[in-house]
Amino acid sequence: MRKGGITRRWMFNSLAIVMAVLVVFSVAFVLSMRSYYYKSVEYSLSSRVDSLDSFLEQVNLSSSLSNAFDGTVREFVESFQEKEKMEMQVLSADGVATVSSSGFPPEQTQAPDFLEALSDEQHRGVWIGHTSGGEHVMAVTLAVLGPDGTVLGGLRYITSLAQVDRQIYLLIGIMVLVAAAVVFFVMLSGSYFINSIVRPVAEINRAARQIALGDYESRIEKKTDDEIGELCDTINYMAGEISAAERMKNDFISSVSHELRTPLTAIKGWAETLRQAGPADQELTEKGLDVIVGEAERLSGIVEELLDFSRMQGGHMAMKFGRTDVLAELSEAVFLFRDRAVREGIELLYIEPESLPPVLGDPARLKQVFINIIENAIKYTNRGGLIRVETAEMGAHVQIVISDTGVGISKEDLPNIKNKFYKANKTRPGSGIGLALADEIVRRHKGRLDIDSEEGVGTTVTILLPIAPPDAQLPA
Repeated sequence: MRKGGITRRWMFNSLAIVMAVLVVFSVAFVLSMRSYYYKSVEYSLSSRVDSLDSFLEQVNLSSSLSNAFDGTVREFVESFQEKEKMEMQVLSADGVATVSSSGFPPEQTQAPDFLEALSDEQHRGVWIGHTSGGEHVMAVTLAVLGPDGTVLGGLRYITSLAQVDRQIYLLIGIMVLVAAAVVFFVMLSGSYFINSIVRPVAEINRAARQIALGDYESRIEKKTDDEIGELCDTINYMAGEISAAERMKNDFISSVSHELRTPLTAIKGWAETLRQAGPADQELTEKGLDVIVGEAERLSGIVEELLDFSRMQGGHMAMKFGRTDVLAELSEAVFLFRDRAVREGIELLYIEPESLPPVLGDPARLKQVFINIIENAIKYTNRGGLIRVETAEMGAHVQIVISDTGVGISKEDLPNIKNKFYKANKTRPGSGIGLALADEIVRRHKGRLDIDSEEGVGTTVTILLPIAPPDAQLPA
């Protein structure tokens, strides 16, 4: 097991808990069984003591018993019939055994249970310990008192606990075997369970490393429908999204490179042409300079769009909000493309209302949105097509609708059209970030940009912007 790995941690943690539970349970079980067996032996000996009470009553003890005690109980002890099971002793007044049913001289030590019997209300005492020979025994003693309360001696039953201890040791052995079996089963089942997690995680780790190294086609085989399976689906989905984003990024770089190369090529070509022609050809010079200026403006627009996109990605896009006449910004954007629409044979129809309520926004950024969308409409509309721009007040919002009769967008491309780097039609010029930038600007204005399109029919872009509250300040 790898140091610090899931398998190692789970094994140590789970086994520690299982072992602690088993130890506590085993100790409690063994102690309860030991108490049960010892109480059973004590009950058996106590029953014998109860029979001694009956015996002493039948003898009808009198004041002369103190003289006849030794002889009376000696005869009773010598006739004891269960010598194989237990031993019966007679104790003197100071608690020392004087007679034993075993036939052997008893130990000449004071019995601890006799002292307990003297202080007990029922004159009984119990002792568990070892004899001088090391045997584990239990003794129950009855203190015998005379009519005047003097201590005459005691009667004591002693039995060996060896068989009871063997039974307890057997139980301990069984508990150890059961605990070992439980631990083995926990390790076996835990190992299987952990491996069912560790192996897929290792596979996920391998695939993630491959994805991190650039192998975006790497996928993980889903084998279960649990959380691990969901993680596999998520990793596979992530790899697909990264792969798609990588392709879009490459397409974006290729598209931007082409967009930058075109004006640069035109500027370089006309500069060389003008240098070779000289100042004599005034008409050629003016035409060349017009192309150079136009392409430089186009190049500047591309660079500015890239800078705006970079600011958007970094969250540093500056906005100056205030009460904005959205109609003025839209009208200016339409005016910028009128000549281009005429040159390309496209009708640009602008239905301008008398007035619209102001919106709370950044005039320059809103104008940028309108320019991007109208430029896209011209870019994807063929000669003879129509672009329609109209506005309306919709409750708490101003609505701007820009529709065209262009090539449209396929159903497959439409959900991704506002994603960065995405280009639905790669045959038309463009960087693929214009719509993403426009959508971000509208979103920052707490508005919404929706696109509805049908391939071969055309595209409609609807922009909703919230109307400015009366107390909003005009931009500085």
